[in-house]
Parts: sequence; C-alpha cells; structure tokens
Amino acid sequence: MRKFYFLGTCSTCKRILKQLNLGPKFELRDIKKTPINSNEIKYLRTLAGSYEVLFSKRANLYKKLGLKEKKLSEESYKNYILEHYTFLKRPILVLDETIFIGNNDKVTQDALKALEYEK
Repeated sequence: MRKFYFLGTCSTCKRILKQLNLGPKFELRDIKKTPINSNEIKYLRTLAGSYEVLFSKRANLYKKLGLKEKKLSEESYKNYILEHYTFLKRPILVLDETIFIGNNDKVTQDALKALEYEK
C-alpha cells in the first residue's frame, strides 16, 4: 500500500506533500473529503503499533472536549479518530509496510530517505 493521508486545508500537509514529491504510484487521501474507515485505521494501527500514536493531541476538539484530563483507552483513541478527521495525526505516509506519522522534520527527512532509497 502506498498512501498519503493529509488534510487539504493544512498548509503544513501541503508543504510536506510538495517536499516528498510523490509519484503516481501513491494514492493521495484528503481525510476531510474521504474520512478514514475502520479497516484502514486497523491497518494503520498495525503499522504504527497503537491508536494513540495515530491520535492528534493538538486538535482543537481534544482541548474543547477536555480529553487531556481523561485517561483514554486504545479503543477510545480509535473511536475518536473514526468519529472526526481532526483526531488523526497528519500527515501520514504509508510506504508499503513502513509508516511515517506527523509533521516534524525528522519524520519528513526519514520519509524522504526511504523514498530516495526506492529510486
């Protein structure tokens, strides 16, 4: 599987997408237009190791709903991600069996190296 999950209205996602220069072998998925489904989140969890790793604690809804004060289970993280796109940490690049999650520089550089290794 080769997918790039992003938010089309996010300038950081757009910048990283441009940086990665993904070819036609990749499916680009705007998570607001086409929300992630149950099978996809389960697959991403398999690659990531947990739902918590896939969960964005920067989301405005995270603060608004007071989730910081709650102890969330893995099932809760999964359900929140499925409930609203804003809870999925982004962008996410899936390169076969490898996953790159988030927008920090190290993740982006690691993704660039993996893509370069493929060429």
